[in-house]
Amino acid sequence: MCLAIPAKIEAVENGIATCRVGEGETFIKASLLLVEPQPGLGDYIIIHAGFALRKLDPEEAEESLRILREMARLTGNEGLSGTF
Repeated sequence: MCLAIPAKIEAVENGIATCRVGEGETFIKASLLLVEPQPGLGDYIIIHAGFALRKLDPEEAEESLRILREMARLTGNEGLSGTF
């Protein structure tokens, strides 16, 4: 099973996005080849196996991040909540 965490596009070069995972300091690169129209700076995407699968509405991304932070808090993993 894969848990998809919204990632915010911070830079794009040659069709490859550098994205911030949640609100932490973790970055990941993802190909934008499969998403039309191509997302841009500041957009949120869902990534799987190095490819962006779809662009997220900002409200949907923020709600997903809020739920993940709450799950971390409820399970006693407050340290993880800064990641989301």
